Amino acid sequence: MKEAVCQVCIHGCRLKPGQWGMCGARKNENGKIVCGNYGQITSLALDPIEKKPLKMFHPGAMILSVGSFGCNLRCPFCQNHRISMAGAGEAETVFLSPQALVKRAKSCQREGNLGLAFTYNEPLVGWEYVRDAARLSRAAGMKNVLVTNGTASPDVLQELLLFMDAMNIDLKSFRRETYRKLGGDLDTVQQFILQAAASCHVELTTLIVPGQNDSVAEMEEEARWIASADRKIPLHVTRFFPRYQMSDRRAVSEQQIYRLAEAAGKYLDHVFTGNCQRV
Repeated sequence: MKEAVCQVCIHGCRLKPGQWGMCGARKNENGKIVCGNYGQITSLALDPIEKKPLKMFHPGAMILSVGSFGCNLRCPFCQNHRISMAGAGEAETVFLSPQALVKRAKSCQREGNLGLAFTYNEPLVGWEYVRDAARLSRAAGMKNVLVTNGTASPDVLQELLLFMDAMNIDLKSFRRETYRKLGGDLDTVQQFILQAAASCHVELTTLIVPGQNDSVAEMEEEARWIASADRKIPLHVTRFFPRYQMSDRRAVSEQQIYRLAEAAGKYLDHVFTGNCQRV
């Protein structure tokens, strides 16, 4: 048996047999990289689609939201760290095949369910499960939504775009050095956004973290770039609350969120605020 290189994201983890990648979800099994979290579900809930958040894609609908474990970034403010930072055996899971998941989604249609949303952890570290379930969901006449950090290869994205109807993509900062601290790459996410927006409905989310991405200048730069692609792409400017390794920080003030949203609104047609009284 030999080493193998995972090609799903920018990290290109070189793994020895039996070794797991930094995402905690992919491993070398007998010399081949496999999806180690395939069908291992940690979270399943029927949510309003606005919680993804998607404001301009079938508003008022519900969507069955599903998550596993693992992530290929290391955000110290992660709001789902108990599953996203978990590896195999570190989070409670239940196996649910793609067929069983789609059957569950169909059974929720009487409650207004639109389809499936792949979310909670980073879905693309287990993209094969997303592909298989989304293909069946599409064949059953339902919609598919992806909530992602956008840190995946163009080939993975292109295969999933065959079955995706909408995405919310995290744009965590508009500074390359900030992305490097999180274990990511701004250029990769920008290209992901452009590729996705050319094929399906896309909304973006920027969580405003104190001292990291909370300046008006950075927000205006970000908004100008989004507008250069399409000023109609919705942007969610969302309020940080203390979480995970940043539990010692104060929450960003609502006034700061409104100020940044106003700055973005100079360039974009649709700007929403998140975790605030006024949305």
